[in-house]
Amino acid sequence: MSILVDSNTRLLVQGITGREGSFHTRQMLDYGTKVIAGVTPGKGGQQVEGVPVYDTVKEALGDTAANTSIIYVPARFATEAIYEATDAGIKLIVCITEGIPTLDMVKACYYVKQKGSKLIGPNCAGVISPGKAKVGIMPGSIHKEGNLGVVSRSGTLTYEVVYNLTKNDFGQSTCVSIGGDPVIGSSFMDILELFEEDSQTKAIILIGEIGGTDEEEAAKFIHSKMRKPVIALIAGKTAPPGKRMGHAGAIISGGTGTAEEKIKTFQKFSIPVAESPLQVVDLVSAVLDERDKT
Repeated sequence: MSILVDSNTRLLVQGITGREGSFHTRQMLDYGTKVIAGVTPGKGGQQVEGVPVYDTVKEALGDTAANTSIIYVPARFATEAIYEATDAGIKLIVCITEGIPTLDMVKACYYVKQKGSKLIGPNCAGVISPGKAKVGIMPGSIHKEGNLGVVSRSGTLTYEVVYNLTKNDFGQSTCVSIGGDPVIGSSFMDILELFEEDSQTKAIILIGEIGGTDEEEAAKFIHSKMRKPVIALIAGKTAPPGKRMGHAGAIISGGTGTAEEKIKTFQKFSIPVAESPLQVVDLVSAVLDERDKT
C-alpha cells in the first residue's frame, strides 16, 4: 500500500500558472503523477504542460475527478486556496506555500478538520509514495520503493536521509514532509498513526528539529500506541537559544524546545535516536534485523 498518495491519486494544482506551480507540475508529471487539472483565477481555458486550467476548484471538479490538491499560491492568498479546496470536497490538500501568518493557519486548520479533509503543510515539501505518485517539490530520483515510512519537519534533511537510505538499498513506502511552521495541518502523531495501519510500512523514521513540543508528544504516542519500530533524528543540537533556525517553528523559547530535551524524551521511551543522517541507515538495519528475529 502506502499512505496519503498512490497510483489512484488524481491531482489538481492550485496556482498552476505561476513559476513554481508550472515548474513542479512538469516535475510531477515526469514522475508519473496523474495531474489532471489546474486552477488559477482568470486563467481558465489555458493549458500548462497539457493540463487544463480552470478559474475555480469547483469548475475543475465539474470536469474532472480530482481527489487531491497541491497549493503553490502566494502566502497572501494561500489560506483562501485551502478554504476553496476544502469547500469543493477535496479530501487531501498539500500546501507548499511558506510565510502564511500563524493566526490565519489556526483558523484554516480548524476549518479543514471540521469539514473532514486532511491538510499537509503549509511550508512543507509534500508527499511521495515512491513509484506511485509525487505530490510536492522533493526530488523523485533519490527515492526508492520499499517498506520504510519517513515523516519529517525538515524538507532538506529528509532528502539527505532518503538519499542515504536509497543508496544502501532501503526503500520507502511513503515520505511525508509535515512542515516547519508553528501551526500545521497534520502532526507527527497523525502521520505515525497512518503508518502504523499501513501494511507496506515495516518501520518509521521520524525527523524532528528544535522548537515546540511536537517531538516529545510524538515520543509519548510511539511508546503508548505503536507496535512498529521508530527511529528518530533530531536536528539543531548546536542552535543558540532564542534564535530562529530556518523554520518559523524552529525557535527555542524559555529553555524549552531544545534538541537535547527532545532526544532525552525519545531515549526515555527506548526509541533509538541517530546522531547523524548517515547513522539512520545503521539503526534501520539494526531494528529490521531485530524485527525479523522476533
